Amino acid sequence: MPFNNLFIADNEGIRTITINRPDQLNALDRGTIDELDRALLDADADKNVRVLIITGSGPKAFVAGADIKEFAHFSVDEGKALSADGHRKLFDHMEHMSKPVIAAVNGFALGGGLELAMSCHIRVASENARLGLPEVSLGLIPGYGGTQRLARLVGRGKAMEMLFTAGMIKADEALQWGLVNHVVPQDQLSAKCTELAVAIMKNSPTALAAAIRAVNAGYDPGTNGLQREIEEFGKLFGTADFKEGTRAFMEKRKAEFKGN
Repeated sequence: MPFNNLFIADNEGIRTITINRPDQLNALDRGTIDELDRALLDADADKNVRVLIITGSGPKAFVAGADIKEFAHFSVDEGKALSADGHRKLFDHMEHMSKPVIAAVNGFALGGGLELAMSCHIRVASENARLGLPEVSLGLIPGYGGTQRLARLVGRGKAMEMLFTAGMIKADEALQWGLVNHVVPQDQLSAKCTELAVAIMKNSPTALAAAIRAVNAGYDPGTNGLQREIEEFGKLFGTADFKEGTRAFMEKRKAEFKGN
């Protein structure tokens, strides 16, 4: 089934998913969330895809928020369902992908857009990027994980400041706070994300998936992250990638990982 709001491009193991609603500054409506859910499932199932890059079309916005006109008249129950559905289909789904996901933040990342970027494993921003969670100015709070993921990334105090003021911060400030990993000129954003993806792809897909699970476990209430690390570490000893990696090291050659 084709995508109406996404553009998919593959390049030697790197799949770029571009949210393509430039007239709406790539705002997330329910149709786009459904398509992203399907695109993530497709990417996870495709053994040729090693790393994902998520970005927005046009020079202005990564994703400038959720599509407010969709839910302006929702009831309490409809609001809860909207949040829960988005968590399940996209934001939690993205965070728990078995393959590394890089957000190429190419402009405004506001509300649901920043929440989407924070669900990715790595964030690279262009110098013109502006990031914020303006929901309290609408009488709301972030509903797609923003209150939780922002505090994890920048600390409780900075998260409260961003949430309470509803303001935007510039890319360099986001870098100082730890909200993004890198800031580059806009014309170098794609190249920087590709550089990171190429570096990642040199490593074991099986180990990368285990690393994602282990790190995420540390933020899962009721889960012992250190115990999960022990389990993931031990399981890797039974994989073909471990055998290839250690053999290549001892033979002083590059490992050729295939995943399991």
